[in-house]
Amino acid sequence: MNDTGKVLFAALVGAAAGAIAGVLLAPASGKETRQKLNDKAEELGDNVKDFAEKSKEKYNEFKEAAKEKS
Repeated sequence: MNDTGKVLFAALVGAAAGAIAGVLLAPASGKETRQKLNDKAEELGDNVKDFAEKSKEKYNEFKEAAKEKS
């Protein structure tokens, strides 16, 4: 993973941690908190999938470029 990928991944993890902390510390009922956590977990899962797809695309581009130079 290159530096840009590491920074993006760290930003995603940091944003997720902040969102979860905010949900847990906000005054709400247990049901509302569980729903918010579920929503944030789904959002994080979507972000991770997007990151993985973009990383795979970049890897394939790099691999193809390396083949062309060989």
